[in-house]
Amino acid sequence: MTPRHPLTPGRAGTASAVLALVLASAAAGSPVSAAGGEGGDVPQGTVVYRTTAQFTTAGRVRDLLLHPDSKKLYAGSDDLPETTETDESGLRVLEPADGKVRSTVSQAPGPTGALGRRAVRQLVAPLPGDGAVFVYPLRGIGTAKDGDAAAAGAWVPGGPVTDAAPGPTPSTVLVAQGSVLSEVDIATATVRRSLTLEGGERFAYDRTRGTVWFTDLGNRRLHRVDVTTFQVTSSVELPPVGDGFAGFTEVDPETGAVWVGLDTLVVVHDASGKRLGTVKGGGGADMPRAAGFDAGTHEAFVVWQDTGDTSQPGSDGDGSLTVHHTRDLTQAAEPAVLPGNHAQSGSAAVAVQPGGATVFVSDPAAGRITRLERATSPRIVRGPEDRTVTAGAEVILTAQAKGTPPPTVAWQVSTDEGRTWQAVPGATSATYTFRAAAADNGRRYRAEFGNGAGVSRTGPATLTVTAADTTTGGGGTSPTPGGTASPTRGTAGDTGGSGGSADTAGASAGGSAGGASGATVGGTGTIPTGGALASTGTAVASLAGGALVLTTAGWVLVRRGRTRRTG
Repeated sequence: MTPRHPLTPGRAGTASAVLALVLASAAAGSPVSAAGGEGGDVPQGTVVYRTTAQFTTAGRVRDLLLHPDSKKLYAGSDDLPETTETDESGLRVLEPADGKVRSTVSQAPGPTGALGRRAVRQLVAPLPGDGAVFVYPLRGIGTAKDGDAAAAGAWVPGGPVTDAAPGPTPSTVLVAQGSVLSEVDIATATVRRSLTLEGGERFAYDRTRGTVWFTDLGNRRLHRVDVTTFQVTSSVELPPVGDGFAGFTEVDPETGAVWVGLDTLVVVHDASGKRLGTVKGGGGADMPRAAGFDAGTHEAFVVWQDTGDTSQPGSDGDGSLTVHHTRDLTQAAEPAVLPGNHAQSGSAAVAVQPGGATVFVSDPAAGRITRLERATSPRIVRGPEDRTVTAGAEVILTAQAKGTPPPTVAWQVSTDEGRTWQAVPGATSATYTFRAAAADNGRRYRAEFGNGAGVSRTGPATLTVTAADTTTGGGGTSPTPGGTASPTRGTAGDTGGSGGSADTAGASAGGSAGGASGATVGGTGTIPTGGALASTGTAVASLAGGALVLTTAGWVLVRRGRTRRTG
């Protein structure tokens, strides 16, 4: 920050103005930067996800889909047992901002083609423009969009559908019916081809690489299926974790890595099947139940649910959302607690807005959807600088921080060398301006920035306040006792009439050079005042010694005047 000099010249070009500028520059010194600052409750730049809304408008939500084109939030819902007065099953279309229901598609064909109220268990893929492909019990494949009176659908032959994913073509889906993997036509549910594996019931499809990863938890294996040939090309051993509970199998579309939720951890393999590592969350006791990915931020979002059994060690009834870098599996945000989210009423689901700014998590037990928004604690970009000024000068302190949402600022002051801090009333903008008083000397100032993600503070800036220099402020005051300079011409004589005595004339001349309006000294001759002194060509030997030279010059002029009078 550029220092502002409090001593402003009254008239450019005068000896007093030059001297004032030199003295002010020498006193100000160089400002010292205090950028960087410190974290408050969390480190600077900490990423968190805050709950900003909760919707209870979609029944017991089984799955979520944020449509990439229409931006509508689709919820596949089942009925809540406690709402006996109404059936909440169906495909709910919601406004993402507030959860307002746009429409509900509750009717879908049964095995005979007759329409009936159907729950929606899984959202498979978005339809172009708007709408979704979904699975409904026990073997239904349906399609519907916002405003439809009923869904179109057909029933897949065979056993109940246990998992589904978009197919290799827009007109097909891949479904698992236990250990049987099939490609099925969406409109007719006709099976185009199928493969029976050793075991399992959950899978994920990597469209980019044409690979299906099928989880066979009973045999602790992950099978890689080539979609072109519909054959198993390799198998990967899964770790023997706990009781063998399978939470999910998902593929990161960007990297092709497959994430498998097993008991209380997530096992991650790359696109070739090589083990990358594991991810833990939920305090070590919660179970991973859903995962979503965002290519823009290269992050994975994992929902963990409590078991809901308080007799088990570590059960507290709360779940969590964790966020991880997909490249190295490290934590990308602080875990967000999901109060009351447990697995007793079914698995949670997650939908991630492109860019990762907003995440939606379902809670089947509570019949609600939680909307979480990304926030970043303030990161100090610029801090206030140390200042040295004279009393009465204007002080300008500036600070800047970045964060999401934009942080608010409050200035603080310390009068005990930084041991304690108090808020400055009304100082809530990035720039704090005030007039320095002598009592402000030694005080320290800092800015505190805060948002929903945390608080960060700048480093302190120290204010040094010096006394005002009376030799440069003018007014004609003599720097030493012995008389006051007069703006009127004096009367001849050994004793200075209104102009003061000969001994004070030199001091008065010095005062005039410092900015007084001028003084008349002895005899009929007068000393030029203010700027007139500079216009006579009287030289200042050096800026640093300007005051001494001017005072000496005054003494010479007085002595010469006396010689003429007595001669």
